[in-house]
This record gives sequence, structure tokens and C-alpha cells, in this order.
Amino acid sequence: MDRYERLRAEYRAQTPRTFNFGTDVVDAWAANAERNNASPALIWCNAAGAAHSYSFADIARLTDRLAAALQRRGVGAGDRVMVMLPRIPAWQIAMVAILKLGAIAIPCVTMLTPKDIAYRLANSGAKTIITTNLEVAKFGDAPDDALQIAVDPAEPAGSHATAAAPAGWLSFADLLAEDEGGFQPAIVQAEDPALIFYTSGSTGLPKGVTHASRALHAWSGSAEYWLDLDQDDVMFCTADTGWSKAGTSILFGPWGRGATVLFYDGPFDADYRVELIARHGVTVYCAAATELRRLVALDLTDKDISRLRITVSAGESLNPPVLAAWSAMTARPVLEAYGLTETLMLVANYRGTEVRPGAMGRALPGVDLDIITADDHVAEPGQTGQLALRLPSPNIMLGYWQDDARTASTRKVIAGVEYFMTGDNARADADGYIYYEGRADDVINSAGYRIGPQEVENALIEHPMVREAAAVPSPDEERGEVVKAFIVLHDGFEGSPELAKELQNFVKGMTAPYKYPRRIEFIDELPKNAVGKIQRRDLRLREFAGHAPSINNPA
Repeated sequence: MDRYERLRAEYRAQTPRTFNFGTDVVDAWAANAERNNASPALIWCNAAGAAHSYSFADIARLTDRLAAALQRRGVGAGDRVMVMLPRIPAWQIAMVAILKLGAIAIPCVTMLTPKDIAYRLANSGAKTIITTNLEVAKFGDAPDDALQIAVDPAEPAGSHATAAAPAGWLSFADLLAEDEGGFQPAIVQAEDPALIFYTSGSTGLPKGVTHASRALHAWSGSAEYWLDLDQDDVMFCTADTGWSKAGTSILFGPWGRGATVLFYDGPFDADYRVELIARHGVTVYCAAATELRRLVALDLTDKDISRLRITVSAGESLNPPVLAAWSAMTARPVLEAYGLTETLMLVANYRGTEVRPGAMGRALPGVDLDIITADDHVAEPGQTGQLALRLPSPNIMLGYWQDDARTASTRKVIAGVEYFMTGDNARADADGYIYYEGRADDVINSAGYRIGPQEVENALIEHPMVREAAAVPSPDEERGEVVKAFIVLHDGFEGSPELAKELQNFVKGMTAPYKYPRRIEFIDELPKNAVGKIQRRDLRLREFAGHAPSINNPA
């Protein structure tokens, strides 16, 4: 029995009847003198050189003050609070304070437009807003009776900043300075809603993925098994605060395990990223595939990253050459994982277990997965189908906010078992390792052959001139669809019909010949979302709209 099998065998469901992350985690660590005095809960720095650290006791005190101030102004259990903040300590303080009240936090990325914000406010019914004084102009359509709180991002939370808030807004610093005492945190049931993440699907308006308080407890599971975190670790994750990945690796996961979090507010710079890892003794580093592709081009010989013991990645599959290169450069494993906003993390690789090239890993302890074929049968090893989560599960969302029909569309009952259908295609080998085969709507059906884009992309990325690639279907009169590859070349190379032909032959030598891209377009940059995940849907829409030129080699 290997370590993974032992972890699964030993796992016991431990979801408590009540769970308030603010009191049961943050306040509990603050009361643990040994942990509280050992190392910070949060280390923050920014590109301007500002820095500040917070103990769990600091976080407990500041979140009590903010929660009490909000409570005095009428915010209570079940109320929705929009939090649109960059990577500054006010984000953690706001999120935890909201949870202490039993209210529902709505974390959002700062790049939202006024239209995006207006939709989220109207859909959620949120009447409390916390954002920076740089973003307040975007909230012109907020309800007239909204409680509006502005943060000065240049001042560390709790530093008694004196900058005045914009007209009509309360100062976050002033609220933290109030100390009238008497705050009583809410008793939160495990099934009470705690978070709403708005996420875009392939069609329609953004969906409000609503998670219960039990999900915040479940996040500590992936932090234990995948991130392998403990109290002496320093976790550095570069995800945006508006995404569920921030819960996995910035807030609920690491603090659930008592780890220190490094939080950096600044633009991406590959050299400085490694400098931060070295300076702060990061032990577990979490980055998107796009970021790691940049880092593998660095020379690390003069960087002391000896404390780094694990790199993890999720959100987009790492191409095998990048994975191998970063593992070799750091002499440490890269552990990929897979999850959805709707389900938290489901699949991961684990410390001390075999990592198989191209595999997302195996199901997390406590997570039961099947692969469902097109004819609604559980797939045999090697068969491709849709990855499905067996229910009930502590990882599953409560549903999409105010959209029961859309929630129901994600469920299916097969042979008496209820599933959440992920919408992602996958296959598993005989040992339970799961291989991603692309979104169900990303599959390319060419002359009856079903082709997953990932294998085409993995083949292309091994060519020394190719930096990034995305494969999508392109309409074709003869075959219905053919594979088209959008390719970003490394600096110093230029696209040409001759190079396109070379790449086509290269792919034919790497995988089944029918999978090679019959059309190729060289572009400067692939469309990506805020966490660096390639947006194949945008490329596919371009193709079927007929606007994209290409180098077409139909042979």
C-alpha cells in the first residue's frame, strides 16, 4: 500500500455540525500561544517596497473590530458583502470579518467593469461594498442605501491611516479604529451559505457559485493532502483574490493548517518572483502554468531557494517539458491538481507518491469520482468520458445563486447514483490516475474522430520554437471540423508556411497522425483569463465566426 492508498484508507469525513472559519480557525490559532508566537500568519509586501506582517492574534483583533463595526451598521447573518480588493491585507481582514458575522462574502477581481459590478450587485442583492478608493467610481449603479467602504491600498490594514475616504464612502481604517467592544460572532451551521464566486460559463451571464461554510472546512483537506502544509510552512500563491484558487492556497487552505501566507501586490516579474521565494523562505509555491513557463527560462544558480520543497499548479495543465524543466531546476517535484469553482479541488498529485507524466493525479481522499461515457455508463480504464463527482460530497457547491434550473442541469442520476457533472473530459488508467482530455465542449470532432486539444498542444509545445499553443476546432466542408492550432513562438522566431508544415510533421511523429493540426495560425499572445488559463472558447468563436486567417495545409 503506497502513501496515497493509505491516506484514502485512513480518511474519515470530519465535517462539523457548525463551522465559523473566523472563530474556529483564526481565533483558535490566535489563542494558541505557541503557534501565534512562532511565525506570522501573513507576510505582505508590494512592488513599492512596503511590507507588513500580521500574527494570528493581529488578524483576530482586526477582524473582530471590522465585524463589530459592520454589525453596528446593520450587517448580519445571510447578508451579501462584495469584496473587490487587490492583494492587500484588507482582503483577508474583510473576508474573515464577514464570515465571523455569518454574512456571505462575494470576492471579486479588481478588473471588473462597472457593468460587471452592476450585474453582481443586482443578482446577489449585496448592499455592502468594500473596495479601494481607486475603484469607487465603478460603483455608480450601487443601491442608494448601500453601505460603501473604501480602503487606502497604500496603507497596511491596522496602521491607523489618515487618508480621507471619497465622498459617500466610509473609511476602512476608521472602522478598524473603532473599539466599542462587545462583538459576538455568529454560530454558523455547516450548510449555511458563506461564499459566492461569480464565474463565467460557455454561455449566458456569470454564475454565482454559492458555497456553504462546510466548504471552508473542506479546503483544509486539499491543503493537507496536496499542498502538504503544516504550521512551519510558508505558502506563496499568486492567484487573484477574486478566484476560488485564493481560497485553496491563500486563505482557507493554508490558515486552516496554521501555515504562514506570503501575499505580494505587484506586477509579474519572473526574476522578482524567485527573489520573493528566496527572501521569505517559501516552502510551498503555487503558480499557474503560464507563470511557470516564464520561470523555466531563468538562471537560478545565484538564488537560494533551498527551503522550497513543493511547487503546485492548477487551473491549466502543465505541458510536460515545462514540468520537467522546473522540477530539474528546483530539484523538487511539481504537483498538479484539478478542481472547479463549483467543487473545490478534486484530483491531485501528492508528496511521496508517483507522479505520472500528463496525469492530473488521483482523487483526493474523501472524494469519489467516476468517468461517465456518452451512453451514461461508468468508463473502463482508458476510456474517455466526462469526469463526474459522486454525491453527496462536502466539496460540492450549494448551487448557483438564484438559479435552480442551472444548478439542476449539472446533476445526473446514473444507476441510482447522483453525480455532479464537471463538463470536463478525462480518462483514468488502471491505477486511478486521471488524465485531462479538455472541456466537453472543447472536443474536436473531425470526420468521426474525437480529438482532445490537450494532446495536440502537448505535442506542439515540445517543438523548440513553440512557447505556447492552443488547439480548437475549425469548420471544414469535408470533415465537419479540423484541428486548428494557434501558436505563440519563442522570441527570435517568425511564423511561415514552411514552419507550419514542419510543425504538422512534428505532431504526426508525436501522436496519432489524425490529430495533427491541419490549420495553423501564428499569433503574438493567446487569450487568457485572470489566472492565466487559456481561453480556447474565444479562439473557437473566432474560427466559427470566420474572421481568423490561417496557414491552411489540408494535406
